[in-house]
Amino acid sequence: MPTLSPKQPDPARPHQARQTAESFGADARRYDQARPGYPDDLVARVVAGSPGPVVLDVGCGTGIAARQFQAAGCAVLGIEPDPRMADLARSRGLRVEVATFEAWEPAGRVFDAVVAAQSWHWVDPAVGAVKAAEVLRPNGRLAIFGHVFEPPAEVAEPFAAAYRRVAPDSPFARQPARRPLETYQAGYARVADALRETERFDEPEQWRFDWERSYTRDQWLDLLPTTGGLTRLRPDQLAGILDAVGHAIDALGGRFTMRYTTLATTAVRVGASGSAAA
Repeated sequence: MPTLSPKQPDPARPHQARQTAESFGADARRYDQARPGYPDDLVARVVAGSPGPVVLDVGCGTGIAARQFQAAGCAVLGIEPDPRMADLARSRGLRVEVATFEAWEPAGRVFDAVVAAQSWHWVDPAVGAVKAAEVLRPNGRLAIFGHVFEPPAEVAEPFAAAYRRVAPDSPFARQPARRPLETYQAGYARVADALRETERFDEPEQWRFDWERSYTRDQWLDLLPTTGGLTRLRPDQLAGILDAVGHAIDALGGRFTMRYTTLATTAVRVGASGSAAA
């Protein structure tokens, strides 16, 4: 049940599912409050491995990752296609320009790092890696990362059964209750292949960070509606799923521990780049 799961007709082209890609802003405040941040070690490693502190955050959402990079001393510019998400990010002190990455105009600006937290699957793969290379300084770092989480079977299976019942025609209804980590690692390996194909990056690296978080029933039910499979359901459908998951967590004593894995594909830009500061 990864937070990056898109709901779309063709799983190979999630960037084409714009209605889902831009549905998370329906409750931007809940998204900002319920979604987890990213490992401090990941942020520190990106910062240490970049030639300077100027960061472009692609698909910044409400600024969850961007604020972590700000706290680490970076000057961050966010790009976000949903004005509702962008407005909340701005209210938290971030600079944000509203656009898809593909349509965004850098106007000669270049960056020490380009990051994409839980968002790269919404970027056209034929455009994203090349454009990232174009806006990075020489030796600038591209870091694409996101969480993988599969709740315990006692929570995941009631969720999947409820989803099949209330939304049988959704692509999510055909997915297994839990998927192996290797499924997501393969996706990040494909990102690395796309970077290699540009011939503008050093050999990509794969990073992995394992961590845990405990959730109460209410905390988990607050997070679930912010995930891609649920953002476009009718209120009655959503209520049916949350009721089933709530009963499952109650049976566990009202809380459970989520084991997260945060995966990253990262690579350093080589060759010439622009010269204007962001």
